[in-house]
Amino acid sequence: MTKAAVKTLAILNAKAPYSNTAGKDALDIALIFGSFEQSVSLFFQGDGVCQLISNQDGAIISVKDYLKTFSAFEFYDIENVYACKASLEERSLLASFHIKEVQVLSRKDFADKLTLHHTILRF
Repeated sequence: MTKAAVKTLAILNAKAPYSNTAGKDALDIALIFGSFEQSVSLFFQGDGVCQLISNQDGAIISVKDYLKTFSAFEFYDIENVYACKASLEERSLLASFHIKEVQVLSRKDFADKLTLHHTILRF
């Protein structure tokens, strides 16, 4: 298969962690596609940027902490992780992420990067 024929998947995370299962579902799909060596990029926008913040503990609200699984991205070749700068600023969040490779993009660059993908799944 030529590189031009490879389909790319973008997973857009727009929900806060632990508010429902959307974040965990998005992560599960990313890891499944990554395990089959599919090209996956993760995007965080709106309340979804809260999933990137370090030192969160789901056990406090009796929810399994799925955010620790983000550290496995390198084993699944998930290298493209993007956060919307405006979303971070609107929530007064500093760039203290537990994923070191997060690329913070302006709204325009975020949208431009998102449109480069063949399929977009929004959670």
